[in-house]
Parts: sequence; structure tokens; C-alpha cells
Amino acid sequence: MTVDPARDTDVATPAAPPRSAAGPDPAGDGRALDSGPPGAAPDGGVLGRGYRALTLGIVSVVSLIAFEASAVNTAMPVAARALHGIGLYAFAFSSFFTTSLFAMALAGEWNDRRGPLVPLFTGIAAFGAGLVIAGAAPAMGLFVAGRGVQGLGGGLVIVSLYVVVGRAYPERLRPAVMASFSAAWVLPVIVGPLAAGSVAEHLGWRWVFLAIPVLILLPLAVMLPALRALPREAPGPDGGLLAVVRSRRALLALAVAAGAWLLQYAGGHLTAYAVIPAAAGLALLVPAVRRLLPRGTFRAARGLPMVVLMRGLAAGALVAAESFIPLLLVSERGLSATLAGLSLTGGGLTWALGSYVQSRPRCEAHRERLMGVGMAFLAVAIAAVPLVLSEAVPVWTVAVAWTLGGFGMGLNISSGGVLLLKLSRPEEAGANSASLQMADALGNVVLVGLGGALFVAFGGGSPTAPAATHASAVSHPAAFLAVFATMAVVAALGAALAGRLRPAETA
Repeated sequence: MTVDPARDTDVATPAAPPRSAAGPDPAGDGRALDSGPPGAAPDGGVLGRGYRALTLGIVSVVSLIAFEASAVNTAMPVAARALHGIGLYAFAFSSFFTTSLFAMALAGEWNDRRGPLVPLFTGIAAFGAGLVIAGAAPAMGLFVAGRGVQGLGGGLVIVSLYVVVGRAYPERLRPAVMASFSAAWVLPVIVGPLAAGSVAEHLGWRWVFLAIPVLILLPLAVMLPALRALPREAPGPDGGLLAVVRSRRALLALAVAAGAWLLQYAGGHLTAYAVIPAAAGLALLVPAVRRLLPRGTFRAARGLPMVVLMRGLAAGALVAAESFIPLLLVSERGLSATLAGLSLTGGGLTWALGSYVQSRPRCEAHRERLMGVGMAFLAVAIAAVPLVLSEAVPVWTVAVAWTLGGFGMGLNISSGGVLLLKLSRPEEAGANSASLQMADALGNVVLVGLGGALFVAFGGGSPTAPAATHASAVSHPAAFLAVFATMAVVAALGAALAGRLRPAETA
């Protein structure tokens, strides 16, 4: 149930100022908003003759990304133990989020300057290459590097897909396409853990990673003709990739990613010398984040800044807790990788249910309260997970708790996107939507890194420990308790601050 921008239509949909029905395309290529790809009938739906191949291709790519996210959670404990890398367990998740954070900013600039085709296929290639590197890795360090390459690809793909939707579909069809993005997560959440667990147990964990790149080829072949029909941007004098990388937003995102990595490194090496990378990481991270997010975000200012902060807290607390659930169930209660992964399935289904509930018209007047209730549900769910450290508590308690947490996330995440657009002036809606997406990624990076540092500090494993100590180190209840207790506090803090979601003039 990893938080991903493609998972929620309110997060990554790039909002734009109102335009006339026949106004220019946001990308500036002069196409009318109601024009589709060549051959598209003006009265056709997203599965009409003119859009069917592109729609099915896009949904297939999103489904594969969703399947990969759920499958990795299931296979990760097996991979970490096989590579004697329990101490780097959290880095295998945070490296993905760290590099995807940079790639998202890079993709925005790249798409604006050159169009979506090259960034999309570059991202897909990097995503597949990262899977191959991770699946073939002989040691945990290279496995973490592969996850980082995968994150670069994922960030490029996610942003580019939304640009494709903006260019290829008329305005009237975009809500239906975006709704299909969320629906694309449902089946992978159900099937992913079971399939990945079975593959990991019977064929080996490496095939969980190595098989997915092959599956990407079919949706690419289906939608390639429609993608080629999209108008391409003529590169200007500053339209090269080097100019994109040198853009202000990309450089700020690079500073954030580097700072986050240094903090994670310091957290995994708790020695006196760790203060040096920690200080360098803070020096890079803090100034850059303050420029990327709305002013007042870190002091929980009322209105928009609090919406952005709440989203970061919710996304980070969920992913940090969820990353350690399969490891806890496998190492402490002896579950198979399949059963451990299935404990997360209910959360994906109730996430969709929570998103549906908040979309009802009668809930509109209670938007801020829904976000607070969602955070409270998440706090209770996270706090309930470490109860299974006691043999007297049945292991299915985790599955029950995660269904509650998923419902809370559905209320919180979707309501946050609605509130953001409500509080944004039209000329700021796009930038504010990008900030919300950035907050999700930052929350993942920072809190997953904090969870990894706590896990190491309380005896759960160390990157520098001998391989022989890993089996005993991971069976340390205090390490798991520290991670889940901290993330429950983070979620509870978000619930307590929910009153600040309403702007000062309406509070």
C-alpha cells in the first residue's frame, strides 16, 4: 500500500488555470483541449476507438507499477535475509523514494521543454534496469543501488503519464482517465502479495524483480502508436537535458535528495563520526525544502501549508510502518512471505472505500474533519501492529488493523487533494499540486529513514555488523516497537493539528 502519486487522482493531477473549451494546450503546443489523438472521435469515451489503445496501455503501466509496489513489500524480507542486509533494510525503501523525489522535479522540467515521449520511455527503461540490478544483486549494497535506479525511473514515469493524459485526452475525458488510475491499484493490491510470496518461496525472491521488466513490454507495444502520434516539442536553445538538470527546481530537488540520503546514512551508522554527514544533510535539506514547499509548512500555518504538512505526515507514517510489517511477521511470528504480504491486502481495498466515502456530496462540509479522522484511524492502526510481538495476540490482528489504517488513508489523502485545490488561486494550483506531491515523497524519505535509524539504534541490525549476527539481531522486539510507536505518534500529531486545516479567516 505504498503511497504513490499515481494512486490518487487528487494528488498528481496537474491543475491549471481555467481555459476556454478550445483554449491552447497547457504544454503550449497549440493543440485544442478537446482534440485527441489522430482518429479519435469527438464523442468517444476513454475506451472509444480513438482512445482505447492509449487508455489500456496507460492503465496497464500503472497496474504494473502498483503490482511492483505490493510485490516488493512481500519479497523484501526474503531478499534482505538472503543478502545478509537486514541493517540496510530501510535503505532499500528510502533509496527508491529519495531518487524518485529528484526524478519528479526533473520530469516536470523535461516534459515542459521536450514533451512526454522521451521522459516516459527513459523512465520505463530506468525502472526496468533498476529491477534487473536489484534482482541480480550479489550483495545488499548493489540491491539498494538498484532500488535507487528504479526510483529514478518511477519518478519520470509517474509525471510523464499525467502529461500524456493532459495532451492526449480532451478535458471532458480526463476525470475518467484519472479515476482509472486509482482503480488500477485494486487488483495488484489483491494479487501482488500472493503472487510475489509464492514466487519468492518456490522460485526465489530474485524472480519477483526479474520478471516484471518483461511484463512492461506488452502495454508499451499497445500504446506506442498513440504516443508517437502526440505532437513533439521542438527543443529551444535551452531545451536540452543538461539545461533541465540545471533548472532551479531540479537543483533544489537534488539538494533535498542528497540531504535526505546523508541523513539516512548517518542514521544507519550511529557513531561519533555520523554527526558530519548528518550536519551536511540538514544543511542541504532544510533550505531546499523551505523553497519547494509553501511558506509556513513547517510551523503548521493555517490553511494550505497545513494541508501540505498533513499529507507529508500521513504518507511518511504509513510507508515507514508498512515497510516493517512483513519483516516483523516473518522474523517474529514465523509467517511465510506470502502470508505476511497478504496482511496488507485489506488496507488497499479499504483505501479505495475511504476515497469513495469522502467523495460523497454530504461530506464536502466536513473536509477538514475527515482528514483528522483519517489520521486518527491511521494512528490507531499503526499502534496496534506491535501488539503481535506478544504470542498471545493472534497474527490476524495486523490485517484487521491495516484495514482500518487503509480506510483512514483513503479519507485523508483524497480530502487533502480536494482541499488543496479549494485553497489555491487558479494561477497557483499547478505549483501547489506539485508541492503536495513533493510533501508525500519527502514524508516517505524522512520517516522511512527515521524508522531505519530507530531500528538500528534499538538493536534491529547494523549495516556494519557481521553477517552472522543478522539472524539474531532482527529478532529484537524493541527495534520494531520503537519504529511503530514513533510512527503512531507522528500520525496522532497530525490528527491533533487537524483544526489548523481551516484558514484563519474561516476558523
